[in-house]
Parts: sequence; structure tokens; C-alpha cells
Amino acid sequence: MDIKLTQDDRVAGGGKRRKSRRASAKPVRKGSAKTAKTAGKPAKSRRKPRKKTEKLTLGRLFVKLLYWGTVLAVWAGIAVVGIVVYYGMQLPAADTWAVPERAPNIRIVAADGQLISNRGKMGGEAVSITELPYYVPEAVISIEDERFYSHFGVDPIGIVGALIDNLTGQYKYLRGGSTLTQQVAKNLFLTPDQTIGRKIQEALLALWLEHEYTKDQILELYLNRAPFGAGYGVEYAAQRFFGKSARNLSLGEAAILAGMLQAPSRLAPDKNPDGAARRARVVLNQMAKLGYISKEEAKAAAIDPNKRVRTRVAGAEYYVADWVETLMQAYIGDITEDVIVTTTIDWDLQKQAEFLLKEMVAAHGAESRFSQGALVSMNTDGAVKAVVGGVDYAKSQYNRAVTARRQPGSAFKPFVYLTALEHGYTPDSVVEDAPFTYKGWSPENYNHKYVGKVRLRDALANSLNTVSARLTVDVGPQAVVDTALRFGISSPLKAVPSIALGTQEVSLLELTAAYTPFANGGIGVIAHVITRIETAKGDVLYSNLPGGPGRVATPEVIGEMNDMLSGAVSVGTAKKARLPGWPIAGKTGTTQSNRDAVFVGYSARMITGVWLGNDDDTPMKGVGGGSYPAELWSEFMQKAHQGLSVTDLPRGKREQKAPEPEPAKPSDRPRTLVDLFSQIFGG
Repeated sequence: MDIKLTQDDRVAGGGKRRKSRRASAKPVRKGSAKTAKTAGKPAKSRRKPRKKTEKLTLGRLFVKLLYWGTVLAVWAGIAVVGIVVYYGMQLPAADTWAVPERAPNIRIVAADGQLISNRGKMGGEAVSITELPYYVPEAVISIEDERFYSHFGVDPIGIVGALIDNLTGQYKYLRGGSTLTQQVAKNLFLTPDQTIGRKIQEALLALWLEHEYTKDQILELYLNRAPFGAGYGVEYAAQRFFGKSARNLSLGEAAILAGMLQAPSRLAPDKNPDGAARRARVVLNQMAKLGYISKEEAKAAAIDPNKRVRTRVAGAEYYVADWVETLMQAYIGDITEDVIVTTTIDWDLQKQAEFLLKEMVAAHGAESRFSQGALVSMNTDGAVKAVVGGVDYAKSQYNRAVTARRQPGSAFKPFVYLTALEHGYTPDSVVEDAPFTYKGWSPENYNHKYVGKVRLRDALANSLNTVSARLTVDVGPQAVVDTALRFGISSPLKAVPSIALGTQEVSLLELTAAYTPFANGGIGVIAHVITRIETAKGDVLYSNLPGGPGRVATPEVIGEMNDMLSGAVSVGTAKKARLPGWPIAGKTGTTQSNRDAVFVGYSARMITGVWLGNDDDTPMKGVGGGSYPAELWSEFMQKAHQGLSVTDLPRGKREQKAPEPEPAKPSDRPRTLVDLFSQIFGG
């Protein structure tokens, strides 16, 4: 029988109060433990009780921090290792790492061994650490990496110290934590980019360097490759700023160079002597603090703040160095190691020429409107003894003695006259000095004055244009070109009548060399400045041997030319070119509107050419080859001939007597086509 209770069957069956549905939940089994414990208790009391909050003690806090710190450290370590591996994988395989060869240096020296300059990418040669005074590497270590001999390539203490200093603003400029080994790694293998990846690679390479090389080897690498402005290495810096080898640096100079490493441009002693001196004192004090020197030595070596640091100025010898550098490929091909180039340059004459040229321009340049000059001097075998390519190398590196090509003016006429002598003329042949026209060309004398009939010797001495022009027309322009080329002119020349007046451009070097056969008796030369090239180990790569085109004119013709060109100095346009006690000869040259003033003269021992003018080809005021160029030539040659025994100029068998005051009368029978032309047309 289905018995089911309804709401009405309950005791409070019809009341308003309703029982909770919870009471009608599932029936509980009899005998259940849960039933026994909870029977008769309210539902709320049967909920699970909450755990009590434990009190946080210092010990428990330490444990938690230690735990989470360890977790973070592990993850950070994993991240760091991952980053290191990532950037390390971008480097080549470690077994292929090798210190790259240092770019070869070209050490250029004068004939006596005096250093002229270093050339090449590095700007200076490499020096062994054992060759340097002990305080040079110590100065660098003191200021750049005081724990160099104790760290393993990376200096954690230095990194932390630099970080603290940068955060606290202890220094005006940000400090780096790189060791010397890291700087070597950066200089040898990496770009200068300041990135996390580059710093990581730098550290890895530093560890490798420390493993492969000794500390002294790493220090030597650093000293020879550290940047010092425009060049690299301590030898470059010593030569550049003090004009001496790093082997001879003083303690104070070593401190200046070590101080430069922080900021080579900002602390260069030639640009910021006060800043360089202050930084040097910091270096010296640090050396004393670390025990490398005493406090007394540091004080004695400190640069007086009231005195300027003396640095080497780029002089005219740098024109020589530039010239030599351009010749190296032709002489020995590609340069793969350091070489020493011995030149023909006489150091004292080189500096004397530089001084005299500067003095001449400073004294007369502004008034006479010229700002530049050049000088070339050589022996009778073509060995160049001095080259000055301009007034101030620091302001202009353009070599006006070797590279520039200007019109020589009348200084070209000796090749016209020599050609005429070879075609039957003599120094006493008479020609007509008068205006004439040839195929539309009408040459004129410089002063627009004419003397009529004149001997060749007098025409050359007084630089008469019409006579030179007539001779060129007579013998033919091509013959004149051939003579000039035979004597050593290398610039391209056109066979036109105007070549008689020196209108075609040549360099002062080749013009001076072309006069050399007059001084040596007719032997052509090749102007040269290099006598020997050898490696730093002493292996000879090139040695100059006597050579050249050989005889280019007969002794007789050379003697006649010397006779005439001597007159140009004694009674002609070059009277200011005096050399007391010495027989000399030469020729002036002045181009149109006084744009160029040239004098090339010689003794039996030396040939020198001088040019004055302006780079922009503007006219000078009253300056000709017989004025300031001849004066400068005279001053230089007097210095160059001190101590030399007097020697006469070469004289041929057809030697002529000194010319009479009055010109000889022309013979009745014409000697040349020019004479015939003059007689027919009356000049």
C-alpha cells in the first residue's frame, strides 16, 4: 500500500511556516557515522572550518625571500646564458678566431735617418713592449685598467664601480667598465656600436684573448692598436705630438698619451693643451697611488699649467712623405709588412727651404699679391735634396712642386736655344728682335720694346720673346718638343710655335730636372727621391741603381748653353740670383700678367727651381722670375753650398770668350734661315 505524507498530514500542516526543502533532502542511511555525528545539529554547524592564519615571522620571511630569490636567479641565469649563447652564435667558430695582422706601416726617413713621417693606415710602426720605458705601459694600466694583471679578461669589480659612478653622477662623462683586454677585442674584431650584443661578444672575445695570449702580449697589442685621433698606436702618437719615438718618451709625455685614451679628440695636446695637462696629472697621481712611481716623481713630471704642451707641427717634409707614398706601389707593389723607406732628402736643407719660403711669402706676399710658393732642389744625378710644395702643409696638402703644373714662361727658352745650337746656330749668331707675325701669331716682348739685331747670348740673357719665337719657327716646334722631352720634360707638349714662350704647363720638379744636364755636362737624369726600401727585419726590397737616359747633348753644346745662361745671371734678368764665389747659370720665367714667377738656376753641384704665385691663378703685383724667386734661390743656394768646394760649370771644346759690351755685327752671309729672313724683310 502506497503511503505518502502530504503537507497537510504534518503536525504544523496548514500553517504559514514552511519547512526547508533541505529537510526533504536525501534520506540518510541508518548507522552512518556521519549521521550519528551530525544528527540533531543545525546545517550551519556542519560546514568545514577555516584554517587559522599563521603569523609571519622574520625567519619565515627570510625563507620565502631565499626561495623566490633562488627561483629568480635560476631563471635569470637561464636567460643570461640564452642571451650569451645567442650572441655568441653570431660570432665565427672559435677555432677560426685569430688576431688580424696589423696594417703595414711605411716609415719614411731622410738620407741621415731622420724620420720624415709615417704613412699607412695605422700612421705609425709597431713597437715591442720591451722597447718602451717601463712607465709607458704602467701609465696606461694605471688609468685604464688598474687590475689588468689580476682579472681574467672581464673585471666584475670595475663594472660594478663604473655602474655606481654613473648612477651617482661622480664623473662628468659616463665611465665604462671595459678592461684593456675587452678594448683590444673591440679594436680588433668588433664595431664601435654601443649595444648589449656587442658588449657580450666583446666579453667572450676577451676571455678567448686571455686564454690564448699572455698579459704582456695583450698589453702590447693594445699599445700598438689603440686609437690616438687620426692614427693608431703609441708610436704614432709619440711622433705626432712630440716629434720623437715612443722609445724616448718622458714620464710626463707618457702620462699625456695615457690620458688621451679616454677621449682622443677632446684631450689631444695640440688642440686642448690645458685639458691634456690636467688629465696627465690625474694619470700621474693614479700611478703614485698604485705604487708605480713616487709622489715626488708624479709632482716633478706634472705639466706646468702655465706652460703649453709642445707638439710637432706638420712641416713641409710631409709633402715629401705624401709624394713617397704615391710611389710605393710602382716600386714594390702591394705592401704586406712594415717597411722603411730611405730617401735622398737632406733634412737640414729641407727645413731651410721651408723656412726661407715661409719668410718670403710672409714678408712680401701681401704687398705683392702672392700667397704660395714651391721649391725643388736636387744633385746633378737627379737625387732630390729638398721639396717644399707650399707655404703651410697643415692648411693645404696640395703639392705645388710635384703635382701642380704651371706655365714656365721664359724658363722654357733654354730648350729652344739648345735646339737652335744643334741646328747650326752659335751663341754669337745674330738674329732680329722685332715684331713679326707667323700664321696669325704675333709674339711680343714683355716690355713691348725691341732692340733690332742681337746676338743669341744677349737675346737669351734679356729674355727677348721675338727671338725665341723666330728660332722656334726656324727649327720647327716639333724639334723643340723633342729636345724638351729628351732633357726630361714628361708633361705632354704640343708642337705649336707658342711653345717658344713657355705657354705649356709643366711641373716644377720636371722643369728643374730638365736643367740638370746643363749642370752635369749633358747627361740626362730621372729625378728620384727613394734610395732604398727594406723591411723592418732588414730585407732589402728595392735599392736605387744609377740610371737614366744617358747623354742627351754633346759637351760642346752644353758648354755653349752654360756660357749663355751664365750671362742671364751676370748681366741679364736674373741678376739677383747671386752665389758668391761660385760659377752659376739659370733662367727666369714670368707668365702673362705676372701669374707665375719662376727661376731655375744651377751650379756644378746643385740645381734648384723656385716658383711663386697664387693657387687661383690671379696676377701678382710686379713679381717676375728675376725678383723674389731669384732672391729666394740665392739665399737657399748659399746655405746649400756651405762647405762644398768650388767647381766650375761644364765647358765644351767650343767654349766662347766672355761677350763684348757691344754686340757683334752680323756677317754679310746669312748663317740661318732667320738671318736670311731678317735681311730680306729688314726685321
